[in-house]
Amino acid sequence: MKARFTSWKESDGRYLGYLNDYPDHWTQGESLDDLKEHLKDLFLTFSSEEIPGIRKVEELEVA
Repeated sequence: MKARFTSWKESDGRYLGYLNDYPDHWTQGESLDDLKEHLKDLFLTFSSEEIPGIRKVEELEVA
């Protein structure tokens, strides 16, 4: 299973990022690999639990 994410490196050397399906929920890591581990944890939490208030981006077919 794969999940797309967006990440960037801050001036202090930390990496920030979020799962593209859940852009309101950022996480951080000391390295890119550390960030990826945190993103995996978020993905597992968001996909296995019904959490009130979690917004998700989805596609709607209209035609």
